[in-house]
Amino acid sequence: MADENPNVSGVAGRYATALFELARDEKSVDTVKADLDVFDRMIAENADLARLVRSPVFTADEQLKAVSAVLDKAGIGGTSAKFLKVLTANRRLFTVRDVIRAFGVLVARFKGEATAEVTVAEQLSDKNLEALKSALKSVTGKDVDLKVKVDPAIIGGLVVKVGSRMVDSSLRTKLNSIKHAMKEAG
Repeated sequence: MADENPNVSGVAGRYATALFELARDEKSVDTVKADLDVFDRMIAENADLARLVRSPVFTADEQLKAVSAVLDKAGIGGTSAKFLKVLTANRRLFTVRDVIRAFGVLVARFKGEATAEVTVAEQLSDKNLEALKSALKSVTGKDVDLKVKVDPAIIGGLVVKVGSRMVDSSLRTKLNSIKHAMKEAG
């Protein structure tokens, strides 16, 4: 299964595949995905945790103690916690975000869903999110799991990436293309 998709390969792909198969057998795919999403969000929002995850300076024991405390505080247990502790003990914690991404790809494939990465200038309302999901479902023919990132630098519009396809309708890109066209004309 890991070789079917370039997004699920290498060390991260092997770990994600092993976790996915275990979670599928235990019928806990949704729980594990939710736990991993919480842990991923915590890494993204906490610079100290991100440093702990990435840095080779910390010993496996130091990382394990810290990760265990973080998991307890976040209420992450069961298969998810055991997996994250194994990743830590094996000195592979630095791959955790790639593992989580690969696990998400496997879950989406398992459920017949597509994942779309959407970049917007400001947070979308629930109504607009649902409209975007509906539009993407009509294009892909699948339910779409949205990963929304807010980046004010795009000024307005959207950048949508589904698989290898990307649609960039951001105002920044449009302005850059006008600027480029004006330079060539002048």
